[in-house]
Amino acid sequence: MNPAEVIRSKRDGQTLSRAQIDAFVHGLAAADGPGRWADSQAAAMAMAILLRGMSARETADLADAMTHSGTVLDWSAETGSGLHGPALDKHSTGGVGDKVSLMLAPMLAACGAVVPMISGRGLAHTGGTLDKLEALPGYRVNPPHTQLLQTLRTAGCAIVGASSDLAPADRRLYAIRDVTATVESVALITASILSKKRAAGLRALVMDVKVGSGAFAARLEDAQALAHSLVQVATQAGLPTVALVTDMNQVLGTTAGNALEVAEAIAFLTGRGTRDARLLDVTLALGAELLHLGGLQPSAAAARLALQQSLDSGSAAERFARMVAELGGPVDVLQAPGLAVAPVQRPVPAPRGGRVAAIDVRALGLAVVALGGGRLHPADVVDPRVGLSAVQALDAVLAAGEPLAVVHAASADAAAAAVAAVQAAFTLADGPAAAAAPVVLQRISAG
Repeated sequence: MNPAEVIRSKRDGQTLSRAQIDAFVHGLAAADGPGRWADSQAAAMAMAILLRGMSARETADLADAMTHSGTVLDWSAETGSGLHGPALDKHSTGGVGDKVSLMLAPMLAACGAVVPMISGRGLAHTGGTLDKLEALPGYRVNPPHTQLLQTLRTAGCAIVGASSDLAPADRRLYAIRDVTATVESVALITASILSKKRAAGLRALVMDVKVGSGAFAARLEDAQALAHSLVQVATQAGLPTVALVTDMNQVLGTTAGNALEVAEAIAFLTGRGTRDARLLDVTLALGAELLHLGGLQPSAAAARLALQQSLDSGSAAERFARMVAELGGPVDVLQAPGLAVAPVQRPVPAPRGGRVAAIDVRALGLAVVALGGGRLHPADVVDPRVGLSAVQALDAVLAAGEPLAVVHAASADAAAAAVAAVQAAFTLADGPAAAAAPVVLQRISAG
């Protein structure tokens, strides 16, 4: 099928047939040769979908075609694998400082789940779980299948990337969307996420759909539309799914940047210091939905208690340590993670006294990317050292000169630029604080 004609159909607002969608997906996944779509054609198609949208049927067809563009795993068919418990997973639509996966996977494993968590890299201004884990020396995000199975047997969880034969069409389109301003499409996000999750052979899925200045969905109605799309398409495909709409009008936790977020996650798991309340609430809420949906707990309330116990007892931290060691990372990651440290650290002084009234979280994410903590081009190498720490939350009251955050940079010039960007991202005002918004805004299910 002529790629230009398929692109033209969507460009002109037509509804694509399954045959046209299959042609697009085949062109993405095909090896070099006559059947492969060029990057320019794939980018044009992505832009046409972003601008013209897709119906529910088109979106479901795209997700299904990308799921079956490669291998579809079946954990129940792994003879003698030693795996016990339902295969569960969580996915976030992306935010700034969102390190929930690093804690939630081992917490779920400690509660009896098997968690083959297929994660991705950073997109636009948001961080990527794989980039974060690669800040740990030696950690393998693309292990062979035998090592993945061993990790799941030993730790109960494995946070890895999609193998080359798992939803390969999405792997290519994902990288193209990242650098062509086509990330925000509801249809493309839905198909991308669900193609990987369905190919991973899950029994249940929970979606964290972010909304706010640091999310791809800045408006609540956009986040709700995406959440409904994900739940509808996944449920129709036989994958029980619940979505939580969560707030991203401030950094989740206190750090943004790969090594810094891993350090915060380890501190969270081990109980060193105070766990950020919003980060804890999101993690427990998502985990509770999964344990209940997967049949491991009779209610979300009981599941929440079990997850908290996994933290308090240290069993979740132990699972994380086992996972990291099995995947080639530091063998004593809880004590000696071996995370690189940026050579330049600069506090960002508040230009005036007052209350933090608003934060442009997307601008903070872009500041991390500009420091080298994300990608401007697919081939860019991420610097794991850089980012922001001690990021202030909404309604924090500061005196003039007190730090809004601390910049971690590779050079003095990069630090200076980041300090200016962070200052511009914060709005300070006088007067009392507004009523604090909950971090979990809405629950969306198929029922």
